[in-house]
Amino acid sequence: MTTKSSVLGYPRIGANREWKKALEEFWSGKLEEGTFESRLRELRLQHLRKQQAKGIDIIPVNDFSYYDQVLDTATMFGLVPKRFAYDGGPVSLPLYYGIARGTKEATASEMTKWFNTNYHYIVPELDGGEPALTENKPLQAYREAKEALGIEGRPVLIGPLTFVKLSKGYKADEAGAWLDRLLPLYVQILVELEAEGVKWVQIDEPILVNGLSADELGRLHAVYEKLVAAAPSLNILLQTYFESAEHYGELVKLPVQGIGLDFVHGLEGSMKALREHGFPQDKVLGAGVIDGRGIWKASLRERLTLLNELQTYVSADRLIIQSSCSLLHVPVTASVEDRLLPELRDALAFADEKLDELVLLAKAVNEGEAAVKEQLDQAEQALQALGQSRDRNRGDVQKAVAAILAQEPARQQPFAKRYEAQQEKWRLPLLPTTTIGSFPQSAEVRKARQLWRKGEWSEEQYASFIREQIDTWVGLQEDIGIDVLVHGEFERTDMVEFFGEKLEGFAFTSFGWVQSYGSRCVKPPIIYGDVAFDQPMTTVETAYAQSKTNRPVKGMLTGPVTIMNWSFVRDDIPREQIAYQLAYALRQEVEALEKAGIGLIQVDEPAVREGLPLKKEDQAAYLDWAVKAFRLTTCTVQDTTQIHTHMCYCEFHDMIDSIEAMDADVISIETSRSHGELIHSFEENTYRLGIGLGVYDIHSPRVPQVEEMTAMIDRALRVLDPKLFWINPDCGLKTRGTEETVAALRNMVEATKLARSKHAVYV
Repeated sequence: MTTKSSVLGYPRIGANREWKKALEEFWSGKLEEGTFESRLRELRLQHLRKQQAKGIDIIPVNDFSYYDQVLDTATMFGLVPKRFAYDGGPVSLPLYYGIARGTKEATASEMTKWFNTNYHYIVPELDGGEPALTENKPLQAYREAKEALGIEGRPVLIGPLTFVKLSKGYKADEAGAWLDRLLPLYVQILVELEAEGVKWVQIDEPILVNGLSADELGRLHAVYEKLVAAAPSLNILLQTYFESAEHYGELVKLPVQGIGLDFVHGLEGSMKALREHGFPQDKVLGAGVIDGRGIWKASLRERLTLLNELQTYVSADRLIIQSSCSLLHVPVTASVEDRLLPELRDALAFADEKLDELVLLAKAVNEGEAAVKEQLDQAEQALQALGQSRDRNRGDVQKAVAAILAQEPARQQPFAKRYEAQQEKWRLPLLPTTTIGSFPQSAEVRKARQLWRKGEWSEEQYASFIREQIDTWVGLQEDIGIDVLVHGEFERTDMVEFFGEKLEGFAFTSFGWVQSYGSRCVKPPIIYGDVAFDQPMTTVETAYAQSKTNRPVKGMLTGPVTIMNWSFVRDDIPREQIAYQLAYALRQEVEALEKAGIGLIQVDEPAVREGLPLKKEDQAAYLDWAVKAFRLTTCTVQDTTQIHTHMCYCEFHDMIDSIEAMDADVISIETSRSHGELIHSFEENTYRLGIGLGVYDIHSPRVPQVEEMTAMIDRALRVLDPKLFWINPDCGLKTRGTEETVAALRNMVEATKLARSKHAVYV
């Protein structure tokens, strides 16, 4: 027996985003359901063929999804929110997508971050429905791979504990009851897989990297004892990722046949556990030694050194060399990136290159290092060349950042004093209305940008077009009745990419797409060197918009921690230092906006929460430097300059203190998608700064009614000061259509007028 190679999942979007295009054509009615199904099947098989051709020994199946793997699990169990009037049986595609995106009759389910990644999952709602197995999706995926390609796949399934813990709609003391309800369905799935002759199944339990209570540990043991007993000839690989597993000593006592651990992001904790407890001699170790979230080539000799140490705990025949998590989080292939600097391009490893690394490491373990010496040398040379480049060793940047860190960043006056000065200057009405920043990027806008990028339009042609868009939307905002306007961001492709293109130390791929949510794919910049400000990035468009109206216009920037968290970042220096470099560069942009006469400046930080370490003991330090980076960016402005920020997609109840410590004059936070649940945090915590809780969900194409938004406003104002409350949508409106955007904003302003009449007496 030899060491095997495997991967925990492969990107579903396709090298040219074929997946995204098929989804959007289907949603728009351009693709019949049968043709759509056929297209996705062929894409799914292509991915399997690629892994097979590259020599991956154990290939995952059922890692492909039509939208999101958590939604797949919920619908497989018939767990459809009551508002969709589901009456049992297999969930149709229209219903499946209705849960994810909303319908005219029903709001979409909540969407939030998958642990600390930039991938979003649809939150299952366990609101009293009785679960039932509607179809055995892992079995279907196994059969397809075997019949079409002869692949003996390893079905992937989200584990019961993780599924319940990531769901909503039940009380804390009902978790055990829900596990009891779901357990027979998991048993049925495994029994059917066993009957089919499946050898291994991968059950993902990433929740195990977080701490569990004694009761939860007991449930974990009970669940897996029953699963193993039900299908005794089926081998279970209990898979963890994103960090080291907590309660390792209990985990290895489970009766499963294999355990998968993260030896990249959880390296220190995983090795500590092995050294203290060893590894069971009757289990297989899935060693996640290739980074499933990062884009850099691995130092393969370092990985081999690690694998050699692992073999002191587990024999080679019981060792599987894996990615640390699914490759869903990285682009498909770096082989087509021919526009990058050679030293950067040669240091990249996307999904396909990571497959090669896994196969190479397995060969080195099985045949000896000499068998792959040339490839090992090439990997080391590539990493050394990038490390020695000028872009990674800019003394001017490093000295400047060290200098601004010498003092604690803080505004000149506390919020109460700034509030008085800002009220005097801006004279805004009670419950001022605004938007988060972007307006619809129509086909016309995207075409204009494409013509400009191709050189078919001159700089002036493109600038003239952008001015026309600003003119239109400044007029629309005034007509609708918005109080604080935005210029619309029509010149921006992406809120991170736009700034990265104008800062030094960034690089951009041509095809480096990854899925963010649904069909929304992003192409994260690569922060590969020291970050430096070059020249003002946003002042021209923002000042132009301000010249067209007497109402205040907000400047719009993306904050340092979000730019970092939504980029692929270098791994040779701490992330904290990258954040400070970004903060210093963005501070210069804030100062440029203020100099240009812009007195309200929004520095968005939607991704602060997602960067929060999974281990509680690491969270305080992260929040301290994340807050410090924001304050470094914004602390030099005048008292009358109003600093806004925005956050979305996340749970914030456990970091309200840090949000307040950012000392933004106004923060807007997503709350509509979570059906107002965030408001409960303010029922328990006093918040003394300006705040806007999004009153409608922009991720759904439906236009919310005035009554819905009025209810959200009324609930928020039971616990928040009307004098400090702003009214805005959940997020930017870039992905929405013009007609629905205008209609929704008109309803928002109407709801605001009603709220003003109710609450003016209290001010």
